[in-house]
Amino acid sequence: MPSDPTPLIYKICPESLWREAENVGVFAGAPVDLADGYIHFSTGAQARETAARHFAGQDELLLITVHPQRLGSALRYEPSRGGALFPHLYATLDPKQVRWIAPLPLGENGHVFPEDVL
Repeated sequence: MPSDPTPLIYKICPESLWREAENVGVFAGAPVDLADGYIHFSTGAQARETAARHFAGQDELLLITVHPQRLGSALRYEPSRGGALFPHLYATLDPKQVRWIAPLPLGENGHVFPEDVL
């Protein structure tokens, strides 16, 4: 995974759901995204807590990484947990907009993130 000074945003996604999106050429979101009307992302500082709160004990996950600038005005930072601003995408995600994808395996103390995610 190349280093880049641009802050990235992250989507935690079941691998099967993401592979399906790659096959059809568009990611409309996970069930929670569809229910809320936008695709939930996290910043690097938020990703670990997102994994712990919403994906605890789940295996076969991927960490989808995107440059926020590639998403344009459909990306909005809105208050969520404790008033923190979270990135929400009010559009579908084209898999070609993804910077990189990494497995997000379970370890002894939760999910194991790549070293370059804050």
